[in-house]
Amino acid sequence: MCLQLLQLLLKASQDKRFVCEEAEKSLEVMTTHMAPQPLLQKLQPYVKHFNPKVRAKASVCFYNSASRLGSEGIEQIGLESLLQTAAAQLNDRLPEAREAARKLLLHLHGVCSRNLPEVSLPEEVPTPDTEVTASKQGPWEQYCFKSLPAVTAQAVLRVTCVDS
Repeated sequence: MCLQLLQLLLKASQDKRFVCEEAEKSLEVMTTHMAPQPLLQKLQPYVKHFNPKVRAKASVCFYNSASRLGSEGIEQIGLESLLQTAAAQLNDRLPEAREAARKLLLHLHGVCSRNLPEVSLPEEVPTPDTEVTASKQGPWEQYCFKSLPAVTAQAVLRVTCVDS
């Protein structure tokens, strides 16, 4: 399965329009008819592929598959893993990968904002600044800062918390 998936991703990233269109159709059918959990595991290495076009196609497939997950599916795969994968794609060279990452982050935020329990942050010496900051943060913001490096968490929050 992995070899065929790589072949499809490579063909979808070609410049030959007919080959590209047919491969994209196959990828679309695959993402709509396969169970999301096993497909996401198979797509994971290709989201980090050295070829930017393969990475972009894999990111789109990753989003299409992950968008079918509800809160239970996200919990099974791991919110942190999905969050880290999407966050890594925010700075990709190709806009297709960045857009797929934004959509995935918005989906995760939408599903998790309804279901995310309060996240316990690592213990630190409280100062007036950290107390105010922590009290202003909701569970999603706390989870992002707990799971991601600070700069990456801020980028994720810029995407998911537009109205803040």
